[in-house]
Amino acid sequence: MRFELGVYSFGVAGRNLEGETVTTAQAVRNLLEQIRVAEEVGLDFFGVGEHHTPSMPVSSPAAVINAAAAMTTRITLSTAVSVLSTDDPIRLYQQMATAAIVSGDRVEIIAGRGSSTESFGLFGYDLGDYDLLYADKLGLLLAINESEQVSWDSSLRPPLRDAVVVPRPERPMKIWLGTGGSPGSTVRAGEAGLPVSYGILSGTPEHWGRMGALYRQATAQAGHDAGTLGISVAGHGFIGMDGGDAKAQFFRHEQAAYAASGRFAAPSWEQAAANYSPGGMVFAGDPSEIADRIIDLHAHLGHRRHFLQMDIGGMRHADVLRSIELLGTQVAPRVHAELDNGATA
Repeated sequence: MRFELGVYSFGVAGRNLEGETVTTAQAVRNLLEQIRVAEEVGLDFFGVGEHHTPSMPVSSPAAVINAAAAMTTRITLSTAVSVLSTDDPIRLYQQMATAAIVSGDRVEIIAGRGSSTESFGLFGYDLGDYDLLYADKLGLLLAINESEQVSWDSSLRPPLRDAVVVPRPERPMKIWLGTGGSPGSTVRAGEAGLPVSYGILSGTPEHWGRMGALYRQATAQAGHDAGTLGISVAGHGFIGMDGGDAKAQFFRHEQAAYAASGRFAAPSWEQAAANYSPGGMVFAGDPSEIADRIIDLHAHLGHRRHFLQMDIGGMRHADVLRSIELLGTQVAPRVHAELDNGATA
């Protein structure tokens, strides 16, 4: 089995630390170029995340994925994540099924609650229904993916009776449960027989190894085979030939992103240094270090896919493209040599 490496992005717009201003329109074009370069350098995966802010303006991952599906031939394309709680699962399925058809079945969905809540007010949802919305809409999405004709009873919408949902790709799309790593969501994925995609910003390989063990235990208790499902990791990362410079550059931009969001305190370097070092979960550094750290995390977690957000905090587009190139040409060969045919879940 091939261990998969890739990239994800929410798009990046606004005035960056270098004084350049990127429009939201240019942010979408830049994202499509990232996808093109990722495929050219041999990466396996590109995820398009959903946010609704001026600095992260890619609010419709499905639209971007449809455009990318038409201009690529090999790379797997996915949402990363779709904020399912405030989306319509029927429309999401239809849009992503269209992309799957265009791409020749290279499209997946990572369905999550989202790391921020701006979409609730934007689309008229009550944040108090956070858990109910997600559980109901995930169930309907899975039912649609399984069968062209679906019936569904819900407290959130009128019932569906033998509703036909089209178009249909040649085979069902792979749907992952996206989570920041809560034990409850981990167990939910295992019990449902879904692959799980962890958004990881902190912690240790040992901690995530325990989470992977919990997932495998839940799948086994529910009668599923974890080996046929899978674990993936999404996290922050940036690669440069000089590892120290790469860490310093990425830290400045990550710190700016945290400060701009207002949701997290911007850390000092003293607070962040361990997370940027072996045993930490920000994968910034030179190619050799990043390959070694992905291999080490796999030894604990047994994941089969690892993908990085590189354009955080207004990182210059040219620098992001160079980092993508290094991931494909310098990191990937080392990781594949070590892990291919050994990825477990």
